[in-house]
Amino acid sequence: MERRKLFRIGIGIGMGAGTAVLPAWWAVRQVASGTDPDWHTDPAPLEQAFPLLGPLTEATWVSSRDEDRGLPSPDLVISGFARLAPGKLDELKAAHTFVSEEPAADFSSWFEKPLKGEGPDAPQWIRSHELDRGGDGFSTELWFDRRSDTVRFRALNPYGQGLASGSHPA
Repeated sequence: MERRKLFRIGIGIGMGAGTAVLPAWWAVRQVASGTDPDWHTDPAPLEQAFPLLGPLTEATWVSSRDEDRGLPSPDLVISGFARLAPGKLDELKAAHTFVSEEPAADFSSWFEKPLKGEGPDAPQWIRSHELDRGGDGFSTELWFDRRSDTVRFRALNPYGQGLASGSHPA
């Protein structure tokens, strides 16, 4: 009986130590493999997801499917920042109603962590609920910084239901 108890304790300690080493191992592997930074910079998938915003001049974004760090899910979420072409925000403001509104949360999902602290300095966020989309398993939230022509976005299944199962460009 005593021997069995010692064996269980040894397995528990070994598993606990392995769990603590795993995040450190993953971080070292990321640095060693040169995968810096932990976000995408290609604006093309965003232009496809948000055609009213394009063309975009810069992008910094992440996907819930990056590196499969989360639990498997049929849903795709993309989140980040993009820079609008000069004059695009003025064009959008002329066609839609905007209100001053801050994003509700600061990149709280596990995959959004690389975005914390990124984005424009001292943004003056505005939002048009007319430009947000929702329903049928997808939703989009957009905030625009008046001073830098930057859009902050978070979108669930931005390419529609048909692409949510794996054929997305992200």
